[in-house]
Amino acid sequence: MEKYIKNIAHETPLSLLDEVSYQPGQIVSKTLAQNQYNSVTLFAFDKGEEISTHASDGDAIVICLDGQGEITIDGKKYELNAGETIVMPAKKPHAVFAKEKFKMLLVVIFPLNR
Repeated sequence: MEKYIKNIAHETPLSLLDEVSYQPGQIVSKTLAQNQYNSVTLFAFDKGEEISTHASDGDAIVICLDGQGEITIDGKKYELNAGETIVMPAKKPHAVFAKEKFKMLLVVIFPLNR
């Protein structure tokens, strides 16, 4: 049977926080699912690390799991803390900066006619 969700235990309760670890001076990512319609990725940012401004063809939702991040969407900055979420609309430039160590789950949904 094909697995659509990978790199994570199936049928086992777990903490997403434990599935990706902080590394000094790095951004660590772990892809959980990816195809032409969606992408699900865990990230752990060391303090001060960032993903520079870019745009995506799909809507993206960022779920903050730990720490504090700064999300910039179309030039406007938003602070994101553990337990909070924000949607980054398709085609709008956005960036992610770790104000403190920061773990997030990123889910991107792409259009069907991509």
